[in-house]
Amino acid sequence: MAYALYYWTGIQGRGEFVRLALEDAGADYVDVCRRDGDEAMVPFLAGRQPGAVPFAPPFLRDGRRVVAQTAAILAYLAPRLHLVPAGETTRLRAHQLQLTIADLVAEAHDTHHPLSADLYYEDQREAALARADAFRRERLPKYLRYFERELAGGAAPRVFARHSYVDLSLFQLMAGLDYAFPQAMRRLRRRTPRLRALAAQVAERPRLAAYLASPRRLPFNESGIFRHYPELDEPG
Repeated sequence: MAYALYYWTGIQGRGEFVRLALEDAGADYVDVCRRDGDEAMVPFLAGRQPGAVPFAPPFLRDGRRVVAQTAAILAYLAPRLHLVPAGETTRLRAHQLQLTIADLVAEAHDTHHPLSADLYYEDQREAALARADAFRRERLPKYLRYFERELAGGAAPRVFARHSYVDLSLFQLMAGLDYAFPQAMRRLRRRTPRLRALAAQVAERPRLAAYLASPRRLPFNESGIFRHYPELDEPG
């Protein structure tokens, strides 16, 4: 039975981290909302379907089992898709890293929606300018320095001895940050050689390269988590 992924149509957001794992592994899956529309999520969000009730998408259905939250979905899928090395210690470390990636993604989102996700960007632009400035100067370098250090253990640009879902998520993270903050990321390029090497290597994986070149890979846009507002980036 195919995995069923539920996430908003037309949005390049958290669901993309799950898509990358499914595509890279060549998994049999259905992107339900792209096929049936966003209303296909309603019975699950309203608790009218069997399984755990997700708070919000993305969520994954595997038979009667429903798994929500990006990091939890990836922790569930990874052993089944052979995207994490065996061993409890390794799996816990992978989950820890994925949760840290999620923290950075949330902070990147909050640069353009610092007051409320229910307000338009234009309604909180002044607060966004201050939040983005602090993010670029303090938080972004701190996170990237941490991930660079985590990649320093081996000769190959990957987290573990072999390819894992964390590598895929770091690729997506770097792509999103490059889109949202091109000037800031250009300034930090010399400090992130391992992350850059990993992202380049991941993009060349055969199944992933085919996916990235296909219409299934949505372009980044101003409806997702990573949004490019020039005034929130550093001056060119």
